[in-house]
Amino acid sequence: MNRRRIVRNLVALGLLSALGLGLLPDLPEARGAGPSAREIMDKVALTRKLDGSEAVVKMVIVSEQGQTRERKITMATKLYDGGKTEKRIYRFLSPADVQGTGVLVFDYETQADDVWIYLRALRKTRRIVSSQKTQSFMGSEFTYGDLNIPPLDDFNYNLVKEEDYGGEPCFVVDVLPKKKETGADEGYSKKTFWISKAKFAIRKGLFYDAGGALLKELKTDDIKLLDPKKNRYRAMKMEMTNKKNNRRSVFESEKVTLAPDTKDEFFTPRYLERP
Repeated sequence: MNRRRIVRNLVALGLLSALGLGLLPDLPEARGAGPSAREIMDKVALTRKLDGSEAVVKMVIVSEQGQTRERKITMATKLYDGGKTEKRIYRFLSPADVQGTGVLVFDYETQADDVWIYLRALRKTRRIVSSQKTQSFMGSEFTYGDLNIPPLDDFNYNLVKEEDYGGEPCFVVDVLPKKKETGADEGYSKKTFWISKAKFAIRKGLFYDAGGALLKELKTDDIKLLDPKKNRYRAMKMEMTNKKNNRRSVFESEKVTLAPDTKDEFFTPRYLERP
């Protein structure tokens, strides 16, 4: 190969590299890639956290025959440990058979959550252990685990595609447990989420059972910006459908107030037992 050909080849390689078409690795920083699947889920976990809030929620349970039961709930939340722990309390206002029932949740960032439930009929508070997180939340299609954010390090994440849902562009992310025990505690072998690119809020979720069959579908609506300073959003409506028995449950926030000064005394097992 003569000198002129060598120079010509070097010039060509230089042009290809400049255009990003050479033999260099396809580095994210070189191609201006978006966030990774894990970074997306980190943002989802952060975006839903409010310094404190108080809300009134309507829960509607729909049977496979279309019969409905309605329950009214008050809810309060507050962040602790620099935002690494979110404490939540649910108090049932109606109907009479569940009035006074309460659920207290300590949703930790890096460890298993603590959950207590007070059953007024029994006048007793009991703790929900990890193996019980798959139990129904007060007869709904949501489980106790569905309402919390599990430790993110316990899962692997894969950005499957980008697709519109609900009229807005979304990331589609698969979430798979790293260990069988984690999947067993949750009750799912895989979850797939459609996540708003603009708000980093979940718009849709598919939940698969231990055998890999579709078990439940989550849809959210009316995503509201509740804290403009910190860019925090919350879905005002969440609907979970059991794809095997056709039962549905809807959580709809009728009133939400940003309340960073919510009283600490609300978030104690003793407060659950107050009349």
